[in-house]
Amino acid sequence: MLTALLKPRLAALALVASLSAGLFSTASAAGLKAGDSLPDLATFKLEGKLPDTLKDKVILLDFWASWCDPCKESFPALEDLHKRYRPKGLVVIAVNVDENRADMDAFLKKHAATFALLRDAKQKLVETAGIATMPSSFLIDREGKVRFVHSGFRGEETKKKYEEEIESLLKK
Repeated sequence: MLTALLKPRLAALALVASLSAGLFSTASAAGLKAGDSLPDLATFKLEGKLPDTLKDKVILLDFWASWCDPCKESFPALEDLHKRYRPKGLVVIAVNVDENRADMDAFLKKHAATFALLRDAKQKLVETAGIATMPSSFLIDREGKVRFVHSGFRGEETKKKYEEEIESLLKK
């Protein structure tokens, strides 16, 4: 039983150690990068409900995990962006990568969100996107093309960059 409890933590520690050692490439080099088309999210059998329509929307697609400290800081920023820019055409989708749903649920009790929340327990979308850092996010234009890629979250610096990029995409 102890092994079952420790397995997700050990996997997370191994990922962090690998990232620290530089063994993984960046999200933009391995998977989705600027100019790529966003794959059809419905094909990945994600847990949760996708927004009804993504057509003609600017999408902020964020990957996060319950064990990620910067994710705790990013959630209020994502919530603010969601509330301010949703009326103008922004859709925020946060994809959780935890193997254990209870870990995600515990995180969400402390960090409430009104934007779309999905879980990629089988890591299929994570693999396709080439996620190597938590959080990682992609800004997608109204035509479904990735325009901006973010690895990590650095507080106000990242939030300001999101705002600039979202505003530029919403104008098009």
